Amino acid sequence: MASPPALTHFDGQGQAHMVDVAGKAATHRVAIAQGRIVMNPATLSIILEGSAKKGDVLGIARVAGIMAAKKTSDLIPLCHPLALTRVAIDFLPQEGDSSITCRVTVETVGPTGVEMEALTGVQVALLTIYDMCKAVDRAMVITDVKLLEKHGGKSGSFTHP
Repeated sequence: MASPPALTHFDGQGQAHMVDVAGKAATHRVAIAQGRIVMNPATLSIILEGSAKKGDVLGIARVAGIMAAKKTSDLIPLCHPLALTRVAIDFLPQEGDSSITCRVTVETVGPTGVEMEALTGVQVALLTIYDMCKAVDRAMVITDVKLLEKHGGKSGSFTHP
């Protein structure tokens, strides 16, 4: 049986450190993450009709998710600051289960991947929906947040099973 891969954010003495990426080639990196927020049907209607008192819920959530992706290294202690070349956010409302799926695609050309930026963008976009709608629905649930795909770098591509 092969030994499990080592955690890269710890040195030989078990101390946390930022991974040295200086020797890695700058390549095109892409990550796609997604998550859902489940709500009452009336809340979904308010969002889709654009009648929320705080304004355009999905428009503001999109901007919040983009901003969060750009600020990931300020939030996650050992993340590298990256020059992102693209952040795209799509919302897919699903009336059947009264939810909204958020999908975030992040790209860069650099020595390290953008998985954390995509995941952070999803979480903050969904949290923004919650914040803007909590006055009418405090029972909303954020769920199913995951990395769907990543491409580029030494480890190659990953697609969520």
